[in-house]
Amino acid sequence: MKHNSAVEAELTPLLPLYERERAAARAFALAVVVRTRGSTYRKPGALMAIAADGSYAGLLSGGCLENDLAEHARSVIETGRSHLVTYNTGGSDDALWGLGVGCEGAMTILLLRVGPADDWQPVAHLEQCQVARRPTAVGVVVESSAPDLPSGSVLLADDVRQFRRSAPEGYELLERVKQTGSPDWLESAGVSLFALPLALPPRVLLLGGGPDASPIVDLGGRLGWSVTVYDHRPSYAKAAHFPAADRVVLGRPEALSGTLDLRGFEAAVVMAHHLPSDLEYLRALAASAIGYVGLLGPPHRRDRLLADLGAPADALRERLRAPVGFDLGGRTPEAIALSIVAQIHAYLHGRHTFPGAGVAT
Repeated sequence: MKHNSAVEAELTPLLPLYERERAAARAFALAVVVRTRGSTYRKPGALMAIAADGSYAGLLSGGCLENDLAEHARSVIETGRSHLVTYNTGGSDDALWGLGVGCEGAMTILLLRVGPADDWQPVAHLEQCQVARRPTAVGVVVESSAPDLPSGSVLLADDVRQFRRSAPEGYELLERVKQTGSPDWLESAGVSLFALPLALPPRVLLLGGGPDASPIVDLGGRLGWSVTVYDHRPSYAKAAHFPAADRVVLGRPEALSGTLDLRGFEAAVVMAHHLPSDLEYLRALAASAIGYVGLLGPPHRRDRLLADLGAPADALRERLRAPVGFDLGGRTPEAIALSIVAQIHAYLHGRHTFPGAGVAT
């Protein structure tokens, strides 16, 4: 399954600030992009968290809107009243705060307070679902003339009673958005409700924990991926070597399917640099439904492994990128990691990737 996070709420970048403010019982502002027109840095459903001291997590622009948003956020945190702000950079001679952004687009952002009084919703709900890897969607009331459902109200997919009381049609909306993975709107009885789905972090499996795996984990962590490293060598399978990894697992190659549930991964890269181990990894991956399988090494090594694999190789060929990665140039571990991460990123976002077009290492 490809991962289309371009139109979903990406929570991971916001979590450090959320956890910091929650531990201190300090409310913060959640910025939600609800509408865009033309060329914009982010699209509807994008999120940003802003603390009362002006610090923030997540980006909604290339840095040109964030300072102004922080000023609006302070008022939202102090009063608890949501605020709708629109930035229009559509004019050819625009001079937004003297910056002359010239993006030729417009973005409407809803700011709402998240804190103890609201049980930290909707962020608490999104975090719980992310930890459980459970798809969900949340609704935010952007504009309203209904006294029982003011602007800034939050609707959670799990709170059926709330929907029955104040927005019965909203339940169907959130269920639909949860399934499609695309934001949507409900305009009904004076209420404008925007629903956004949670983007679950893509899960990537690295089969081999050598030194060249470290920059892949680091880059994946920067992208918000959940990376698992699996290796049979105790000297390699150490969590201290991969601080950005979600898990580091010590296990035999032939025990991979019994140790990990491969159904949870969108992509896997075989990089143990050990022919017998790589063969067992490919055998397990051939029996899995993982859509992207990368294999490190030159074409003649790939051909030997597929020949040794035999009949199961037929189930793997359409999914296999070998040599793995885009041919971006460079031979350092960091350059090779960049080429691999770029190819996985393209796959996750539905961009065409060319099997066998990578770097032979």
